[in-house]
Amino acid sequence: MSKSPHATLSRRERQIMDILYQLGRATAGDLMKALPGEPSDSTVRTQLRVLETKGHVRHEEDGVKYVYYPVVPRRVVRKSALKHVMNTFFDGSAEKVVAALLGPDGGKLSDEELDRIADIVARARAEESK
Repeated sequence: MSKSPHATLSRRERQIMDILYQLGRATAGDLMKALPGEPSDSTVRTQLRVLETKGHVRHEEDGVKYVYYPVVPRRVVRKSALKHVMNTFFDGSAEKVVAALLGPDGGKLSDEELDRIADIVARARAEESK
């Protein structure tokens, strides 16, 4: 199994990357507010420099502020993160993932969400039969 490029990050680096993926772009100040444990300004800036050196983030200047953003698009990371969760917690089974989402412990889905899921399943079946 190939490792996600984010598998080698420290806990704090992963937290920063998670926030950047949620927000899309953020300043060091934005990250300080969003991170747990009230990290110092210098800690956040150091971690951002490390992430930039590792090739995970880039920055643009916006006046006097640096605005950071992830290098790898969210859609790409989303796939590898889901694959990691599926392999780690669900024995590599998409069926077990869906069962966990739809089962009694999963979130309550609206009729519209269930209809969209049913459409996705129908399209997947149609593709398989081609």
